[in-house]
Amino acid sequence: MERIEDNRHNRVIPPELQPWSSDRAPDGYYPQTVEDKLLSRSLNRKLDIFLLPFLSLLYLFNGLDRGSIGNAATQSFDEDVGIKPDDVNDAVSMFFITFVTFQPISAAVGRMVGARHWIPFLMLSWGIITIAQAFVHGRGALIAIRLLLGLFEAGFYPTAVFYLSTFYTRFDLGVRIGLFYGQYAVAGAFSGAIAYGIFQFHGSLQNWQYLFIIEGAVTVMVATAAWFWLPVGPGSAWFLTEAEKEFATERIRVDSERYFVKAYGPDGIQVVSQRLSKRDVKETVRDWKLWTILVCNICASVPSQAFSVFLPLVVRAMGYSSIEANLMSVPPYVCGAVGLYLFTLSSDMYKERGFHIIGGLVICLVGLIATVTIFDNTGRYLALCVLVLGSYITAPLTVAWLSGNTPDPGKRSLVLGVNGFGNLSGVIGAQLFRAKYADRYLVPFYATLGFIAFALVGYIGYRFMLQFVNQSRAKKMAGWSASAIEDERTNDERLGDRKYTFVYGL
Repeated sequence: MERIEDNRHNRVIPPELQPWSSDRAPDGYYPQTVEDKLLSRSLNRKLDIFLLPFLSLLYLFNGLDRGSIGNAATQSFDEDVGIKPDDVNDAVSMFFITFVTFQPISAAVGRMVGARHWIPFLMLSWGIITIAQAFVHGRGALIAIRLLLGLFEAGFYPTAVFYLSTFYTRFDLGVRIGLFYGQYAVAGAFSGAIAYGIFQFHGSLQNWQYLFIIEGAVTVMVATAAWFWLPVGPGSAWFLTEAEKEFATERIRVDSERYFVKAYGPDGIQVVSQRLSKRDVKETVRDWKLWTILVCNICASVPSQAFSVFLPLVVRAMGYSSIEANLMSVPPYVCGAVGLYLFTLSSDMYKERGFHIIGGLVICLVGLIATVTIFDNTGRYLALCVLVLGSYITAPLTVAWLSGNTPDPGKRSLVLGVNGFGNLSGVIGAQLFRAKYADRYLVPFYATLGFIAFALVGYIGYRFMLQFVNQSRAKKMAGWSASAIEDERTNDERLGDRKYTFVYGL
């Protein structure tokens, strides 16, 4: 096969990267020279020091404030508030109603006003709501406060993930999303440890009230700092040199440029007037990949969403005291974080998503089977660690998969927002893990096993569907001339991943 010149960037495209090659690598930015590789590595290192850890810290508080009601429920929370134990499950379900409903809307607003402003605003708001949760009384007030918490937490994750995608290229992004999403598991571990410490303290208020007040107050302080720390985009990052800003902006353009034509501002993000369009909405609605994987993601996320709140209660049912249950919930969450980090690192290294997700689901399934078949509490606890080890892998790799396979930034922001409907699994989990099953929670675990089995079959089918599309496109373009391929690249009849020249990452 002939070597084709890419005149726009003055480089030669090797055959394995040419769009009509059936065995070509997935689309994206590939540094071609030693200098580019060194620059890209140096840039990623700075982003990993100044941007990713801070954004991950914000997500840590997102998980803490969302899940702390599970820790409070191990105390006298229901009696003090004047509710029944199942009212906690209903309140958690109500949280996910607003959280899911407003996620695409909030993500779109974040796209328009900018993540630098929207993320701190959301965080400040849910921090105040968390403090107010300490003084709630009655079922109605509890549900209202959880609805508000879901409203303000809704847009944080998709906005933050899209924000990261404007700094990192597609195959640098997976492990970063894993590290970022891993704070959800870390939040569970911290929540248990923090609750264990706070519950030792006795003052004029109930100990669970101090939990909400302290976590909410720290959230407000960190949100205030975020306004000054987060840059608008790679072109205005205060921690980069001028040369690094230019390079960071250029490599993001190259990462997706062959599949859409948009204008960029000096910050390295799309100009405001072109951030979202009606066509972006239309392309999102008709994207079969999104709707297919969404159903699988909902099923796969049931254990991680349920355990973010109810793991301390599940552990308490194994014979631990109320306070000990919070501390003993830490090791399973640590297992979840470790499993997530290892799988996302491997996923980026091998530039593969599907089989890594399938592997995580298999581990989850093994843990579930062991949990329902082992009767000894020690054995069940170890099985729970295996279950949680595989539970957190699917969601972040699904996001990285969708993000990498959606090159148009406008559509990508909407896709990530709609993918937030995967959090409907939180409603399912909240209704499954009710107090009446508290002896061994067998019914919830059997139901969860069914959801994971369905998700496993679904993700296997999804991966091979993408592979079939890639093969079909390669055959279709086999006889195309270079001019025909260039015309496909530049015309707007099909956009982004719908172009025949686009190869889906598997």
